[in-house]
Amino acid sequence: MSYRALVTTVLVVRTILASGSPRRKQLLEELGLELLVRSADIDETPLVGEQAAAYVERLAKEKGAAVLAASNDIHADDIVISADTIVVIDQDLLGKPENDEHAAAMLHRLSGRTHEVMTGVAVHIGTQLTALVERTVVHFAELTDDDIRWYVSTGEPADKAGAYAMQGRGGAFVTAIEGSYDNVIGLPRHRIRHLLPHVRETQPE
Repeated sequence: MSYRALVTTVLVVRTILASGSPRRKQLLEELGLELLVRSADIDETPLVGEQAAAYVERLAKEKGAAVLAASNDIHADDIVISADTIVVIDQDLLGKPENDEHAAAMLHRLSGRTHEVMTGVAVHIGTQLTALVERTVVHFAELTDDDIRWYVSTGEPADKAGAYAMQGRGGAFVTAIEGSYDNVIGLPRHRIRHLLPHVRETQPE
């Protein structure tokens, strides 16, 4: 592809992030993408007996579909990216805490243990839909009651799956990870960039 054709391709393709997450927005912008942000409002209640991987994949698809259905200015060539992240321990799903007490209970449960972070991603390009689930294993340090009280008091756990942010103060509790760091933040860029043609053509392998 010529430089002129590449520039034209980049200019005509719009990328829409179906999420209000500032962390996901930043991760995609660091790939050189200019984003339109459209938040998706869906019911995130797990289905009876639904496994974690199926849950995050379903929510990612539903978020993208909701934005597509609610927007009348999305073009056929536009790309819509949506995602959902969950923390899993003992096969239980830990989403965002309901309040400070709930956040503290989550952190007590994660203390000194290993858990898994799963992110479901859906990419709509025209009528084509691609979905995937990325998994990362996270090892947590032993937390004291004072650790948990302090961290909850910062307000950081309030809107985070599992009640912690690895890219923030909560990173002090993580002793090791197995897998993608970006995935724990909320978006596995190493997987997504291969799904976006205008990124694939400008990023080194």
